Amino acid sequence: MGEGVRPLLASLDRLARLMRAGEHAEGLNPAQWQALRYLSRANRFSNSPGALARYLGATKGTVSQTVLALTRKGLVRRSQRPGEGRSVVLTLTPKATDILSRDPWARLERAAGELGGKTRRRLGKGLAQLLDEEIARSSLPSFGPCASCRFFRENGRSADPAGPHHCMFLDEALTAADAALICAEHEAPA
Repeated sequence: MGEGVRPLLASLDRLARLMRAGEHAEGLNPAQWQALRYLSRANRFSNSPGALARYLGATKGTVSQTVLALTRKGLVRRSQRPGEGRSVVLTLTPKATDILSRDPWARLERAAGELGGKTRRRLGKGLAQLLDEEIARSSLPSFGPCASCRFFRENGRSADPAGPHHCMFLDEALTAADAALICAEHEAPA
């Protein structure tokens, strides 16, 4: 390992462990927190148990148990996707939104926001590069925001009341809010 890399990775590992330790708040476990965070950021095409399993890198059985627990706690609602027979949609309840306002990771988000702009940009760029490389090496889906996808066309449906943007992959109109959410079908531009 290169000089200075080992302490960097040790700090990253320790920080992640400290944050995970705080995820036993609100009667939830870390997997349940991760599922809630994902669902709060997922677009309407990516709010399914299958997409959640791919995002978390977990088995369908593990995700099924997590979703069942969140449903019992009144945090997630399961419903049938309109017009798609067996497809399931997962939506957060108002109780989940309230709990997410007390997310243990919010403290880290505030601390990151207090870093100097140059430090924050460099850290963000470096972590994004490491994540992108690991996703590519492992052949995992990227789950990026629609606006950064190769299939996104800004103002591609400007006359569509459901628009103004367009997803070329799904041939769907996207709102500005949709464009900011993450998608299971995301592909980075070439």
